[in-house]
Amino acid sequence: MTHIEKGSNKYLKASISLFFGGFVTFAVLYTPQPLLPIFAKQFHISAAAASLTVSASTGTLAVMMLIAANLSDRIGKKRVMIASMWLTSLLAIAMAFSPNFPMLLAARTLVGITAAGIPSLAMAYVAEEFHPASIGKAMGLYISGTSIGGMAGRILTGVLTDLFSWRSALAIIGLLSLALCLAFTVLLPAPRQATKRRSSETVWRAYAVHLRDKPLAALIVLGFLFMGGFVTMYNYIGFLLSEPPYSFRQSVLGFLFIVYVFGSFSSVYMGRQADIYGHARTLRLSVALTALGALATLAPSVFVKIAGLALFTFGFFGCHSIASAWIGERTHVYKAQASSLYLLFYYLGSSLAGTAGGYVWAHFHWSGVIAFIAVLLALSYPLIRYAEKRRPSPSR
Repeated sequence: MTHIEKGSNKYLKASISLFFGGFVTFAVLYTPQPLLPIFAKQFHISAAAASLTVSASTGTLAVMMLIAANLSDRIGKKRVMIASMWLTSLLAIAMAFSPNFPMLLAARTLVGITAAGIPSLAMAYVAEEFHPASIGKAMGLYISGTSIGGMAGRILTGVLTDLFSWRSALAIIGLLSLALCLAFTVLLPAPRQATKRRSSETVWRAYAVHLRDKPLAALIVLGFLFMGGFVTMYNYIGFLLSEPPYSFRQSVLGFLFIVYVFGSFSSVYMGRQADIYGHARTLRLSVALTALGALATLAPSVFVKIAGLALFTFGFFGCHSIASAWIGERTHVYKAQASSLYLLFYYLGSSLAGTAGGYVWAHFHWSGVIAFIAVLLALSYPLIRYAEKRRPSPSR
């Protein structure tokens, strides 16, 4: 069966639908992030406890993606992704009616369960359905959807919270997500590259196969380091800028996420550069840019902080796009399971490192947060080198 190629009608439909899938999932997944200072004050909890509204979703998501990949072998990728989007959007509306913090946290945990379908399967869908020459750009377009969705969700949350309330903001974003769910359902082409349906035992064996492939395992662990640093930055910069001497309003904090537009550009641009110059070389550059952006936020000037945040975001989305495509191209079989393992570590980084950053913030303030992020990024270099020097396994 033929693959989806650039210039075709299916390529356009698939790209738009995957963009919408990334947009909805990440708009809902990270809407609480600019609200963390509000949750801390309203519910009388610490910064680390408030961050659980993000970490509970991403931690549950990490585990559920393994199950979603297994389920997709039985009922199909498109069905799982469609169900994921609709349920996640409905829960986004339900969150607005949470009467207290435990109920809000429970709703956020359920979001992690339902949202798993898109991130666990989108990368595998691209790797299997698109022509190899189109994978880098297609992966970049999907990831650009995640960055724009994350940006739009956070900005809208900030603005709508100032205009109405945080509950109204969550409800409105949920309604917008439902509209995009309909477009996704209609546009996404059904998978044509037939994959053999496997038993649960075979699927779990596939995870073991990937983890025994040490160079591939090194790429998988990169997800933990990259996302751990990224979520730590965005979880706590709101606390920094809501304090004197900055004392930003909620809408201003929300608009900080406009720098996600740099991530949208980076995911496509750096993915294309990796196709030309190689994954390892481009990935090292992306990590260096991410670290430089983080260090720039130590400057007292708010303008330098925002510029540093933009560079940090550009670098991170380049890292994620390149690592995702590298895993997709390197894996010959069990592609859905390989993608799920990468994203398992990716979202465990969001959950564990993102929460740990709250304790770092409480004890060492912003300089401690940046040092924590720098350590995570530094650990990526030996893993990239390890993955680069080992040839892919010829086994299929």
